[in-house]
Amino acid sequence: MNLILKWVVSALSLMLVASLLPGFVIEGFYTALILAFILGILNVIVRPVLVVLTLPINFLTLGLFTLVINGGIIWFANTFVKGFETDFITAIIAAVILWAISLITNLLFK
Repeated sequence: MNLILKWVVSALSLMLVASLLPGFVIEGFYTALILAFILGILNVIVRPVLVVLTLPINFLTLGLFTLVINGGIIWFANTFVKGFETDFITAIIAAVILWAISLITNLLFK
C-alpha cells in the first residue's frame, strides 16, 4: 500500500511541476502515473550507472552534476511516454522542483 501511495504522490508532484513550468507538458493524470512509473524504473536502473560513470565530474562540481543527470533522465523519459513533452533545460529545472517536493513529502510522511 505504501508503494502505491508513493507512486500516486509522485504523479501528483509531476502534475504540480507541469502546472508551474510552461515547457513541461503532461496531458493528464493517467499520463503522469505512467511517467512516474517510467521515471521510477529509470532511476533504479539507469541513474546508478550514470552516477558511477560521471563520478569524476560529480566530484569536481560537488555533486551538482547530479541535477544534470536527473534532468537527463526526465528528458529521456520523454521518448517513452506519449502525452509528455519537455526540453532538456526545462527537465533540469523540473528535476530541482521535484527534488524540493520530494524533500517536503518525505518530511511529512515520516
